Amino acid sequence: MTDLNKRSLLHTMALSALAATALVACGKKEEAAPAASAPAAAPAAAAKTEPLKIAFAYVGPVGDGGWTFAHDNGRKAIEKEFGDKIVTSFVEKVPESADAERVFRDMVSQGNQLIFGTTFGYMEPMMKVAADHKDVKFEHATGYKTADNLRTYDSRTYEGAYMAGVIAGKMTKTNTLGVVGSIPIPEVIRNINSFTLGAQSVNPNIKTRVVWVGEWFNPPKETEAATSLINGGADVLMQNTDSSAVLQTAEKMGKRAFGWDSDMTTYGPKAHLGSAIINWAPYYTKAVRDALEGKWQGNQGNWWGVKEGAIDMVSVAADVPEETRKRIDEIKAGLKDGSFVIWKGPIVGQDGKEVLAKDQVADDKFLGGVNFYVRGVEGRVPGGDKK
Repeated sequence: MTDLNKRSLLHTMALSALAATALVACGKKEEAAPAASAPAAAPAAAAKTEPLKIAFAYVGPVGDGGWTFAHDNGRKAIEKEFGDKIVTSFVEKVPESADAERVFRDMVSQGNQLIFGTTFGYMEPMMKVAADHKDVKFEHATGYKTADNLRTYDSRTYEGAYMAGVIAGKMTKTNTLGVVGSIPIPEVIRNINSFTLGAQSVNPNIKTRVVWVGEWFNPPKETEAATSLINGGADVLMQNTDSSAVLQTAEKMGKRAFGWDSDMTTYGPKAHLGSAIINWAPYYTKAVRDALEGKWQGNQGNWWGVKEGAIDMVSVAADVPEETRKRIDEIKAGLKDGSFVIWKGPIVGQDGKEVLAKDQVADDKFLGGVNFYVRGVEGRVPGGDKK
């Protein structure tokens, strides 16, 4: 049908209607203006966006009562916050080995667009997979390497360790504290030192003993280490491991201990002095919102603590003195408004050398590289030449 024919037909209303019918029959897309409103429902249906698929890799079981349990609580929090805008999944007990790379690649193949790896040992596998999948966003907990599509996040667990130390320093009868350590990386060494500094702030006679188990989650080894510390004179224990075994051991042996990463009160109610917990929900909420709103950016590191609602000391035992409870509240308030700093000189290393001069405040670079014990911690950092 030519343009000339169309112009002729449009001169009358009857021929105009006939032309419209003919156009439809010929399969053309031109329509009379009033008819355009009929298929309006189709574009609206097509505009519906698919939910953001999010996956978590956990180093331990979700029921560990500590580290992984805390991360999974964060996952549940974002499900509640964002509803049908997201879909989450997780894989637990992913080893810090080459197998982790397989898990991350599988998560990508399943269409996940935001992937969280929740332990330090996932760093290299995540870097490799992120390099191969630039369209996927990766978040690595406790690491330090970043990329355009990979950023890091961490919690200032040393703040919780310090508060635990303040309580321990008041509650110990032997002046000997014990710590069950996992992997001798700066994060863990920093926590041991902070625990000791907190205790020494209220009791200068404190000494701290450490037993390393070489793993994040191994209840039998954690139990053995706790038993060894108690037999060696420690009457208050802290851990940087993921299970509740240390607290349970203290309960059985009539000593005191702390929960770590999550509130562990129920695992040893008589032994429990308080729990230094991590709340991952604030950060996970921010990360997901960034991704949904197109604001997510790589090549960043995020380190949150009491100030951001990521760290707290909870369920403090009833027999902890009121003055100590008030001190904990003061520390929390000071950490929130910046008026209190844990790593502020003078601080002396185990070898007697000053590591922070009087009134000098450690920056995050210093804190991220702590590989020495402070004065009062016995033994040597695994590695031989580290002090």
